[in-house]
Amino acid sequence: MTPCLFAMFGLGATELLIVAAVVLLLFGTRLPKVMRSLGEGIVEFKKGVQGIEDTGSTHHESGRSDAR
Repeated sequence: MTPCLFAMFGLGATELLIVAAVVLLLFGTRLPKVMRSLGEGIVEFKKGVQGIEDTGSTHHESGRSDAR
């Protein structure tokens, strides 16, 4: 028997379906907008991380050329 991620919380498949139904009832009309903004936030986060990596490698390379 493989352990499930939600087993530590004591949640089974039935409980997860009930929670999903409640969330859908509460946020059903706003859910597409929330998911869209969440997706845009993830994209912006990835762009920011990529920019930091690019900046770090640029500074690192320029440091090498100054040292020689």
